[in-house]
Amino acid sequence: MTFKELYVSGQIEFEEIDRYISRWNRSDDERTLAKYLGLNAKEEDVWIDESDEALKELLDSYEKVKGTPVTLGRTGIIVNKNGFGALPIQRIGKEEAALLLRKAFDAGVRYFDTARAYSDSEEKIGYALSDVRDQIFIATKTMADTPEKFRKDLEESLLKLKTDYIDIYQFHNPPVCPKPGDETGLYDAMLEAKKQGKIRFIGITNHRIDVAEEAVESGLYDTLQFPFNYLSTERETALAEKCLKKDMGFIAMKGLSGGLLNNAEACYAFMQEYPNVVPIWGIQREEELDQWLELTARDPHVTPEIQAVIGKDRKELAGNFCRSCGYCLPCTAGIDIPQAARMSALLRRSPYQPYMSDEWYAKMHKIEECVHCDACKSRCPYGLDTPALLQAMLKDYDAFYAEHHND
Repeated sequence: MTFKELYVSGQIEFEEIDRYISRWNRSDDERTLAKYLGLNAKEEDVWIDESDEALKELLDSYEKVKGTPVTLGRTGIIVNKNGFGALPIQRIGKEEAALLLRKAFDAGVRYFDTARAYSDSEEKIGYALSDVRDQIFIATKTMADTPEKFRKDLEESLLKLKTDYIDIYQFHNPPVCPKPGDETGLYDAMLEAKKQGKIRFIGITNHRIDVAEEAVESGLYDTLQFPFNYLSTERETALAEKCLKKDMGFIAMKGLSGGLLNNAEACYAFMQEYPNVVPIWGIQREEELDQWLELTARDPHVTPEIQAVIGKDRKELAGNFCRSCGYCLPCTAGIDIPQAARMSALLRRSPYQPYMSDEWYAKMHKIEECVHCDACKSRCPYGLDTPALLQAMLKDYDAFYAEHHND
């Protein structure tokens, strides 16, 4: 934790700044003193041009976290349980995305998660929030498999985000856990970037439980991002507890299980059971943002009524199911696997009429064109027999369609 993070969260007195200055003087840290203290450019100017007291007044003026505060492990980053998942904004226009992002910021959202692989998502964040960069935390990701691609991705992300540093830079679902000195050279590239001040903390995201567990046990990572919701298995929920013991930040993706869970209050309340977990909610429409803002303000916890909802969903959705992560794609036959592979649940847990259209009938019957290459099966991080699952979904869809397509 930096001096600033500890002070603004009330964990130390301002006078401790002298101890941090002495520690920096004795270290070989390549960062400037201001960076070491965690100060941004504005705070540095106030401190240098005016006084310690002026800096204290500025830090004291910052708002408190809205909702339940969460500290992301040893990063010291303090936010609420309302992270903005910026994958969906690649599907909307630049100005529309900017309005959403700005509304989120104005309402107290401070954690924004994106990725180099999310087309123009980073660019939209830079466009909308670059003037408040010092008040937000940005996490982005790279799928690079060589140090050269890593450096290229990092520079591109910095450019698009209109910033000179990234708070949490994450390996994006790597097939193995990068480590210092391994043959990929990726972790060493990450360390180099951190030494240069281009990233603050090193994170990893994954959908494979074995890789995630290895990352936690390695002690090499400041944060882990992993699918997490009330359908998670005991082994998966144990990851959050392990991260807490390791002082490692835990970021929850797929809080709605790819759209299968449709009670937002239950999903939010479940996250309250884990005080070290920061969920990121994928947001594309204003009504979605409003929903999470309302829940953050109300801050619900699990009640007997909510527990009943959770229990019912767990019973209905138990077993193997598609999380709609999309790592099975592309499909040789052009099948929309992430949607088709969970069609039974979509038909029964959301308005089914849109799936009775001629367009969706044709999409589902693309399954008949499956060439059984098993590429999707080999890519699935959850070990699903995807071709068999698709065939079962088509059979169920046809039966449902026969009964309801004229409704």
